[in-house]
Amino acid sequence: MRISLRKIGNSRGIIIPAALLAAAAIGDEVELRQEAGCLVIEPVSSPRAHWFDGYQAALDDDVLAALPMDDECGEWVW
Repeated sequence: MRISLRKIGNSRGIIIPAALLAAAAIGDEVELRQEAGCLVIEPVSSPRAHWFDGYQAALDDDVLAALPMDDECGEWVW
């Protein structure tokens, strides 16, 4: 696909068709770099995005309750 550059202030830009943006999973931000004489545009990836989606803190309330109590030692000594 051939697209013309457009003047935007002192810079130049292009309009990327919505179908290409959707196919490449590109949102509102991109990573832009030069590689071997080419411009590479990649979607911004967040490695830890959505890790806690659906997390329910209430299920973790009694995590330590299942551990046996050690009444012999009393206080811990470091």
